[in-house]
This record gives sequence, structure tokens and C-alpha cells, in this order.
Amino acid sequence: MGLLTFSINVTLDGCVDHQEGIADDETHAYFTRLMDEGGAMLWGRTTYEMMESYWPAVARGDEDAPPAMREWALKLEAKPKYVVSSTRSDFPWTNSHHVVGDLRTAVQDLKDATPGGVLVGSGKLATGLDQLNLIDEYKFLVHPRIAGHGPTLYQGGLPSTRRLDLIAAQPLSNGAVALHYRRAD
Repeated sequence: MGLLTFSINVTLDGCVDHQEGIADDETHAYFTRLMDEGGAMLWGRTTYEMMESYWPAVARGDEDAPPAMREWALKLEAKPKYVVSSTRSDFPWTNSHHVVGDLRTAVQDLKDATPGGVLVGSGKLATGLDQLNLIDEYKFLVHPRIAGHGPTLYQGGLPSTRRLDLIAAQPLSNGAVALHYRRAD
């Protein structure tokens, strides 16, 4: 059985707006390594649509991009992508699959079928999955910024506090810190 890992960019004040992080080669290389380590991606519809609107064009060479971004795009193109949505069922991007049925059962089945693990990168979806006690690990890239707005991490709340064990902390040269935690409870 693979682990379900929640990974996202977050500012010091908890903002997970993708436009608030540092988007440089080092950041892209970090997330490319995470993606390489995992067997599949898991997103909500909103994140899927945001990613679908840009990254396939970068992978095809239709958009100019630095090498680190192009590498990310090419690897993302090949990676299995699973999407949770109750409002959309057609996901034409290469290797995209619709998650259907009971969320707990479907995601547990995906974990069981993906020994390399599943990387979830959608804030709202991660909150729902954490409410179901399905998330095993957390890999946050904390950016040295205070956004002063949302959306924020776990904006939907959790039924109880999550105790975590620190596995690793790695500062990046851009001032961000990569944090890796595992559930302690």
C-alpha cells in the first residue's frame, strides 16, 4: 500500500493561493522530485483545471518555459492524474482519471493500488481527505511571505488536532523551507 502525501505551497500565514509562492527553478525542481517519488497525483476539479490550462501546453512546447518548468511539465504529462469532482466527469488530459463513488473507499483503493504513493495537491480536497483520516504524510513548502489573504490551509477545519512527527526540514536558497511530517496519531 502506498502512502497518501499532502503537498502544497504555503505562506507563513497559511495562504495556499498558488500565486503567492516563489515560482523559481529551485521550487520547480523540488516539486519535480516529489512527483518522481510518487506513483500518482490526486487533485480536486479546481486544481485539475488550473493545471490543465497551462502545463500540457508547456509539455508540447507551445509555451516558453525555463528547463525546470519544462521538465516538470513533461513528467506531469506522463504521471497518472486522478481527479475528484461531482460536477465534471470528462478529463481529457493525458493519463487523467475520474475518481467516482464513495471518497473514502475510492481513495483507499487508489492508495492500495499505488505502491509508489499518491501525492495530493489540492487544499480543499486535502481537508476532506484528512477529515477521513486518509492522509499519511505532509510535505509543505513554506514560503517566506505573509499574504494577508486566503485561501488558507485547512480553511474547512478538522475534527481534531493532528499531531505530527518531523521527518525532515530543508531550507532552500530562495528562503523557502521544505518540511516533511508524518502523522503521529
